[in-house]
Amino acid sequence: MKPVPAVAPGSPAAPPGGAGTVSGRPVPGRRTNLALLGLLAVALVSGGLAFAAGTGWGGPVVAVHGVTGLGVVVLSPWKSAVARRGVRRRGAGRAWASLVLAALVVLTVASGVAHSLGIRTLAPGVSAMQVHVGAALAAVPLAGWHVRVRPVRPRAADVSRRSLLRVGTLVAGAGAAYAGLEATMAVAGLGGAERRRTGSHEQGTDQPSAMPVTQWLFDGVPAVDASTWRLSVVAAGSRRTWTYDELSGADQRLRATIDCTGGWYATQDWSGVSLDRLLPPGASGRSVVVRSRTGYSRRFPLADAPRLLLATRVGGAPLSSGHGFPARLVAPGRRGFWWVKWVDRVEVQDTPWWWQSPFPPR
Repeated sequence: MKPVPAVAPGSPAAPPGGAGTVSGRPVPGRRTNLALLGLLAVALVSGGLAFAAGTGWGGPVVAVHGVTGLGVVVLSPWKSAVARRGVRRRGAGRAWASLVLAALVVLTVASGVAHSLGIRTLAPGVSAMQVHVGAALAAVPLAGWHVRVRPVRPRAADVSRRSLLRVGTLVAGAGAAYAGLEATMAVAGLGGAERRRTGSHEQGTDQPSAMPVTQWLFDGVPAVDASTWRLSVVAAGSRRTWTYDELSGADQRLRATIDCTGGWYATQDWSGVSLDRLLPPGASGRSVVVRSRTGYSRRFPLADAPRLLLATRVGGAPLSSGHGFPARLVAPGRRGFWWVKWVDRVEVQDTPWWWQSPFPPR
């Protein structure tokens, strides 16, 4: 009987779980795919948390997000070898979805690095952060499909000391790349060196007119007539309405930083009235809902009412339409999507504050 010839690793006939090569060395495809899947999962979760974090723990979360993103870069030579083997085996026509997924991951990482370096705009009207988030969200369903049709099942050997050492080496390499990038920006004085712990860049501090005009998803800037606008405050079974003239006479002042998920921040002097002063004495409940004229709303713990300012002015001047005229919420320590603009209703409810979508659905 003639001997069966051995199948060379990385050849078109190699089994799906086999190995390709990088610089002549075998590439363990299964372990590479597991590592990449873990990195992408951590990047997705940390990215969502970084979007939500305004201060405090936002810094460490952003650092984890950055390290995992660079971990994908560190792993890319091995993954590219695995991908080439797959394309040779199945043909580019059958691997189109995988190629699109790879392109979206590359775009996500590249735009994230660009934003970190201070490259805020990639095209007219398109920011690096918008591309980063958009590409990441577009990659999620394709990644789910990829895992479903080509599952990589964990094995007991995956938690061996050798495997843990490999993971540690990968994390250390990504961490070193992240630290090196940060040090390079600081030494070279690049734009990314001044960004906030949340990853946002300063834009418009003490210059309200220079602050970007942004709103959540599909909201537009409404035209509001101050003479007919009314703020409705509902609490303790009663309703009270306030006119713009009544509210604009209040002069509580608060210096606070708005940190937008669009990747910018600005510190301003805001003037208005705190929410607790708008509520009737003895108002009880578990949360206070602040609603916009557009229908957008956010729910806060009632205990936070003294720290929330309903502002009618910024920098000593009335708010502009794009920045929330006639009244907007100032929520220190929270991301910009909590700073509800064009407020026309405040209501105390018994629903707990956390009973809402982490990010507004509209």
